[in-house]
Amino acid sequence: MREDPSLTDTTAPGGTLLQVRDLVTEFRIEAGTLRAVDGVSFDVQEREIFAIVGESGCGKTVTALSILGLVPTPAGRVSGGEILYRGEELRTAPKERLREIRGNRISMIFQDPLTALNPVHRIGDQIAEVFRAHRDIARRAAFDEAIGLLDRVGIPRAKERARDYPHQFSGGMRQRAMIAMAIALNPDLIIADEPTTALDVTIQAQILEVLMRIRDEFNTAIILITHDLGVVAEVAERVMVMYAGRKVEETDVRTLYEQPKHPYTWGLIGSSTRPDFPRQERLIQIPGAPPSLIHPPPGCRFAPRCGYTQSKCREEFPEVREIEFSHEVSCHFASQDGWGPGAPRELAERGAKEATQ
Repeated sequence: MREDPSLTDTTAPGGTLLQVRDLVTEFRIEAGTLRAVDGVSFDVQEREIFAIVGESGCGKTVTALSILGLVPTPAGRVSGGEILYRGEELRTAPKERLREIRGNRISMIFQDPLTALNPVHRIGDQIAEVFRAHRDIARRAAFDEAIGLLDRVGIPRAKERARDYPHQFSGGMRQRAMIAMAIALNPDLIIADEPTTALDVTIQAQILEVLMRIRDEFNTAIILITHDLGVVAEVAERVMVMYAGRKVEETDVRTLYEQPKHPYTWGLIGSSTRPDFPRQERLIQIPGAPPSLIHPPPGCRFAPRCGYTQSKCREEFPEVREIEFSHEVSCHFASQDGWGPGAPRELAERGAKEATQ
């Protein structure tokens, strides 16, 4: 990707905060080596909301865990690439340094707050522990800070509820408690892993509003991991689409919706409900299932499910390339004007039309 000259200064507001280059994360299992993340690269700018989308199992969460050094060992390991936070390499950083960064400079909102929170400790104590782990602060003062954070993320009667246990909170309140824990030390970057999963639409909207407010108040960048393109359209600025451990498309959100270039992106958009585009027909279904990541196909990993596959797709892997400024695609036939020479253009035009109407 060509870099905007205004973003090369990582110390200036709006500069590059996180750089991930050719990230490879593997898991050794009985059947072989599973490469969950395979050569993924992206940047996150200061104060940006950057979304990572894709089906379950595409590598979104493993990418996030790799950034924080939380890939479970010994089965898993980050075996290649670079993870640069403000120019500092995190992949090879000592464990002590990673502990300083986790929660302090980069924090994470985990996918299931009920399992992420300790069931035998009070909510306020768990949030207070973040302060005690990174600062020289008394227990009482840390607990008072926790109460203030719970109030800030919209927990009613925060002083009373801070003494409750996780099972006494609703799903939306547990998610707010996780957000309070994530913002405790005013980090530069929050990784939110499916923060609205299993919540009703009203609570989803409230959680997204909290995240947007945090970005504005704390000047915090957010990596939003989700499979919900409606959430992406509402809050994100740029988006990376992942499939079978690899990046297949990356661009700004408006371009992704109006000019998607990869057939998998067409399928994701076409299979999602959009209230601004009432449909007269049934939603489009992506046929088949993702490939094995132990023995992936030799060419494009989406080729077995793609309705526009050519022989080249089955034989050669399409490298990620920039087809226009800040729009990257991993497809042999994607081009700035649509699809390039040799592609079934009428099918490409139909696919893009179905996805955006």
